[in-house]
Amino acid sequence: MLEDIQIKNFALINSASVEFQRGFSVLSGETGAGKSILIGAVSFLLGGKSSSDFVRTGASLAQVSGTLYLDRNRKLAESWLEEHGIEIENDRILLRRIIRASGKSSAWLNSVPVTRSELSEFTSWFIDIHGQHEHQSLMQVSQHRRYLDAFAGINDEVRAFTELYKELLEKYTQLKDMNVSAQERAEKIELLKFAIKEISDAKVNPTEDDLLEEEESRLSQFEKLYSNIEEISNMMSGSEDSSTDGIVAILKRANSFLTNSVNMDKTLEPLSARMESLFYEANDIAEELRSYQNKLVFDPSRLQEVQDRSAELFRLKKKYSANPMDSATSLIEYEEKAKEQLEKLESNEMGKTQIMAQIKELERSIYSKAVKISKKRQIAATDMSEQVEDLLKTLGMSGTKFVVRVEQKKAIENEEDTVQSCGQFGIDDIEFMISANPGSPLKPLTKIASGGELSRVMLALKTVLNDTDEVDTLIFDEVDAGIGGAVAVAVGRYLKNLAKNKQILCITHLASVAVYADTQIKIEKYVQNNETSTSVHILDKEERVQEIARMLSGDAINEASLEHARILLQQH
Repeated sequence: MLEDIQIKNFALINSASVEFQRGFSVLSGETGAGKSILIGAVSFLLGGKSSSDFVRTGASLAQVSGTLYLDRNRKLAESWLEEHGIEIENDRILLRRIIRASGKSSAWLNSVPVTRSELSEFTSWFIDIHGQHEHQSLMQVSQHRRYLDAFAGINDEVRAFTELYKELLEKYTQLKDMNVSAQERAEKIELLKFAIKEISDAKVNPTEDDLLEEEESRLSQFEKLYSNIEEISNMMSGSEDSSTDGIVAILKRANSFLTNSVNMDKTLEPLSARMESLFYEANDIAEELRSYQNKLVFDPSRLQEVQDRSAELFRLKKKYSANPMDSATSLIEYEEKAKEQLEKLESNEMGKTQIMAQIKELERSIYSKAVKISKKRQIAATDMSEQVEDLLKTLGMSGTKFVVRVEQKKAIENEEDTVQSCGQFGIDDIEFMISANPGSPLKPLTKIASGGELSRVMLALKTVLNDTDEVDTLIFDEVDAGIGGAVAVAVGRYLKNLAKNKQILCITHLASVAVYADTQIKIEKYVQNNETSTSVHILDKEERVQEIARMLSGDAINEASLEHARILLQQH
């Protein structure tokens, strides 16, 4: 669930911070107050498209951050985060995204930079936005399969199928490597053997880059280093050709005087102990410096060896690494991969025959499982279509025809026969179709539905999928567009029911929807110092009565509207 959000210089929002609760929360406020701006900020945070228009006038950048609590889809998240080197902290992930006035945007998950597509992919498992924003799964045909599979209760079965499909692809790759011509294979084997021998003979140490750099620095600047150490040593112990005492001798005399002084004043004992410690420490430093100085020997032949070794490593990295500035570890990694490739290429024909047999067995198993999954989808699609259609009637979309279309992928013709095409999720293409008016032909939902219609279709879908849907947070914008009366009451009731298992955030203009909420957040626009800004705050009990009354009667709030608001809130 989305626990909180902090917004800075985003459109009309100068600065805002909101803590979201589990359950049903509504966002209300007068038309133009900035409710959609808040949802736009959330969409931006979740990986939605960015624009320099998001940056508040006069600011250099806009920033939105928030905390995502990982509940559902935790295992899926852990696997994804591990692949991207991101650690979960206290079951939470910090999301942060900025957009500069220049139009350049950046995003982070727990301080680790990620791309917009990565941010969108990760957050889509936890949060869905439905309305006019592009960060919504109904506008992605690829997500329609996820809804149908959840309804059919076959998510685990499809995941297992996907793993089997990946195994088949790996076998195809192995066979392709084996099928290179004998000459090509011999040439590749020779190149790999040469590379392995060259790196092996070099006896690469993964940490030697830094060690060589340090040694070269020391040897190439020997004179200056020796001069510095000699100067410091003279300062510490005094030089033979000078009558001036060094620091150690001075500290020794000072220590002696202070020790004698303690006999006259015991309060000097702490200072005497510190002086004694300082003398011994200085004396120890002086001795170590002398020892270091005695060992300092300039060896031009060693300097040449170090430089030659560095040049050799650079040559090897330039030859075998993606970047010659990589560490020596990249050479070791290349050698290991080369050995793996060599082992595969040197496999005999028996290995190739074995792989081909495994591929045939996997193909049979995958096709059989895909057919079973397809049959379950077709049965579930009919039931799901009917249930969603029935709910849409109660949500003010009477006469709407809704169909979950399941079509098997087209077969691929080759020289021998026709092969059924299959993908990582099976043999089906799945898309939601809708006809909003009686007699109109069915068309793809993504192409014809308005924001309000999409929100109500999603509300119907989520109601049908309430027990199986894995997304934990749903955000609805425009769900009450063009409705009122009994339909609005039905919308509020369905949202309240969804909130038993999920976190629901909803923008609404209707009091009959808002009264069902557990929490109400008000968005207001105000002018200060000739600048227009938007504020966001959670309403307390009395403030909520005032807001519901405003939603009932507009600006003309009176005792009757206040009493009506109190009654509605008490009933729900």
